[in-house]
Amino acid sequence: MFTESRFTMIVGAGPTGLTLARQLARHGVPYRIVERSERPFDGSRGKGLQPRTLEVLDDLGLIDRFLAAGADYPSLRAHVPGGHHDFRLDEWHEPTPSVPWPNLWMVPQWRTSELLAEGIPVEFGVGVTELEQEEGGVRVTLSTGEVVQARYVVGADGGRSTVRRALGVEFEGETHEEERLMIADVRLTGLDRDHWHVWPGSERGSFRLGLCPLPGGDWFQLTAPPTDLSPGQLVSSVDPSITVTEVGWRSEFRANIRMASRFRVGDVFLAGDAAHVHSPAGGQGLNTGIQDAYNLGWKIATGDERVLDTYEEERLPVAADVLGISTRLHRGHVDGSADAMRRDDPVLRQLSLNYRGGTLAAEHRSEPGAVRAGDRAPDSPLAEGHVFDLLRGPHATLLAFDWAGPLPELTVPIHHLQDPEGYAARAYDINGPTLVLVRPDNYVGCVTRDPADVAAYLKLIAIP
Repeated sequence: MFTESRFTMIVGAGPTGLTLARQLARHGVPYRIVERSERPFDGSRGKGLQPRTLEVLDDLGLIDRFLAAGADYPSLRAHVPGGHHDFRLDEWHEPTPSVPWPNLWMVPQWRTSELLAEGIPVEFGVGVTELEQEEGGVRVTLSTGEVVQARYVVGADGGRSTVRRALGVEFEGETHEEERLMIADVRLTGLDRDHWHVWPGSERGSFRLGLCPLPGGDWFQLTAPPTDLSPGQLVSSVDPSITVTEVGWRSEFRANIRMASRFRVGDVFLAGDAAHVHSPAGGQGLNTGIQDAYNLGWKIATGDERVLDTYEEERLPVAADVLGISTRLHRGHVDGSADAMRRDDPVLRQLSLNYRGGTLAAEHRSEPGAVRAGDRAPDSPLAEGHVFDLLRGPHATLLAFDWAGPLPELTVPIHHLQDPEGYAARAYDINGPTLVLVRPDNYVGCVTRDPADVAAYLKLIAIP
């Protein structure tokens, strides 16, 4: 007979698993996080943090650390015969009252993981070898020989996920073995750090070498098509005045574009690369994984089956859409499109991703505004502080706009907004007395003019 345990086993200590650990910790949910590698990842790999991810990091209390560790993306300098020309991946976006961090922010993945891991007791050198679902939980066999009984298991263990394979979940999609990219972290001399340097290939739209300066040190991320040349030889072949002095992490990416057919099987969940793998084009993969964890963490804390079911309901369609965007950008590179380097599609910033029409999106207005249930909750300056200051933390939050009537006793913070300049009303597109219940992951859950709807919604998301 299974002896029920309340802890959650997180398998994989990349950005997805670490974000989930932080989410569970602040909700007071016991967890263990194991990582089969012997040490933390030390490469730059996924280096771009999208605006929505920066908002997640703000909610987790980490935004200042990440802003100090990173930098804006530099303009690209294309080195062509006879000179060079400069351009940007995307135009610069000025912060607005509703979007405080509107631009892509560069932080090497090793540093992202390091910041997320602070205070998290990762068990390195420990993997999972077997899973067995039983009534009320999961029996997990670890590579150390230890057998534990977890209430839930979350596979955040990458594209070759042991957890996904143990579940027998299909990883649908395709791998293009012929489409590969070498990636390496290098130190070098003879090149300025004010630009992302690119050397085009001999054919129109082709690419020979890229060197992107990484913040927080003197490393560059090198990207290039596969070659028999070493990184040093390759760099010297495009410009003999540049000398590679050290090669750190190195890998070869292959075009592997896949998604799990299910994100939940019983008491086991898949998140991040274990659930979906993308082309690096567009900087979506790491960000989508972090937001998987952000969505799942508070739902595990409720322990409510209906709420847990909404993880797959909400995140699988998002992953499918993101996969489509990444694939489209990747094909542009492969096909040599003239605008293949452009990253100005606003969808890439992930601010418009929403859960409209889902189980946890209760829109009660007959004529909703531009922001409605299921959407990201925007920021806004108030008489004192900002909306994000009110939302920060593991709780759901009730925002009362122009509300003078009574409210029932609720177990969530209630804020009658002091909005003399009307910024918040414009950000939320509110007209007249309105109640906006924001979920713990800072998506709008319920919008109404009837307090009874708020009480009913809190019961729906298992908050008494």
